[in-house]
Amino acid sequence: MTPPDEERVARVALTWLFEPGNRVVWELVQQVGAGEALAVLLGDGLPGGRLRGTVAARLKAGDPRRFAETALRRGHRMGARVVVPSDAEWPGRVDDLAGLEVESGGRVNADTRPPLCLWVRGEPPLGESFARSVAIVGARAASSYGIHVAGDLAHSLAERGWTVVSGGAFGIDAAAHRGALVAGGRTVAVLACGVERPYPAGNAMMFDQILEQGLVVSEWPLGAEPLRHRFLIRNRVIAAATAGTVVVEAAARSGATQTMNRVLSLSRPAMVVPGPVTSAMSVGCHAILRASPDAHVVTSADDVLEDVGAIGEYLPPPPRGEHRERDVLDEESSLVMEALPARGSSTAEEIAAAAGLDLRTVLRRLSLLELTGLIVRRGDGVALARKRGC
Repeated sequence: MTPPDEERVARVALTWLFEPGNRVVWELVQQVGAGEALAVLLGDGLPGGRLRGTVAARLKAGDPRRFAETALRRGHRMGARVVVPSDAEWPGRVDDLAGLEVESGGRVNADTRPPLCLWVRGEPPLGESFARSVAIVGARAASSYGIHVAGDLAHSLAERGWTVVSGGAFGIDAAAHRGALVAGGRTVAVLACGVERPYPAGNAMMFDQILEQGLVVSEWPLGAEPLRHRFLIRNRVIAAATAGTVVVEAAARSGATQTMNRVLSLSRPAMVVPGPVTSAMSVGCHAILRASPDAHVVTSADDVLEDVGAIGEYLPPPPRGEHRERDVLDEESSLVMEALPARGSSTAEEIAAAAGLDLRTVLRRLSLLELTGLIVRRGDGVALARKRGC
């Protein structure tokens, strides 16, 4: 094998031996390279403790190098490739995980370092797909409101050339992927298991569609099971690889809120769709907004793009109500309009008295208002024109 292949084999072997994000393993790879790190971790010089126990347990299942070589050959046959940091398509944003520090304890929060490699299925280049991407995540037990909002956001973002990233799960994730697919855009599913297995199985058809228009990505080698803790490990990649993350519906304690904690820690745009205060699926979203001044409310794709786009790239107009011709009237014309009765007509003298204006001013304003079509002449008086918008 050539040296690049040896590097790839070593990184795959390391992700088979240890869960992704392991701080000690990643730092050792940075210091001595993947091949030497694997040799050290398999050698007799490794001190006792958790790492030694992990290695001993995994070695009972087989040889890590042989597993990696077999997995790479199998992946090649099914169209899956392994992307490493030296590859041109490596998504550079994930390297920011090198500085991620999460205050709360536990192995999932302690081991948040960048991936050693990424398994990829699908044609588009990985880095290019993540370059202009937005993550949309949320509850599996989503409401019809959440499904509608997630799908609409994804559709609008995909139409504007942005990649929609999510986790492939039921609920909000699936709505986001499907919204992008319907728009004919690109979407990426980041899994917590091997890329060869659609999980959940109920979304198998959706995964097939994703592979036609986008990518399926995972840190775990082929054959890896979707264990519960792996979803939490996976979330840091979604947070780091994208330009920003939108949460649409989340319970008080959920994977979506954990993802948002990583987004905020990485100083990425953190966006939240508010929901009904009566819904349990809104609790997590509203808690994020209360706890973090850096989290922004978004209600449309325009709001999202204003946060993630380049400065000045997206400047949506401020929201306005329905335009009415009366909105542009000067103060005197408005007073004249208000002095006119809702039904029937009035003389110029009656209007002047009601509006508190002199007769000359009223006559001048009536002429202008007649030209705009807001009033009509009726005998000796004037009346409001029966026109939509008045």
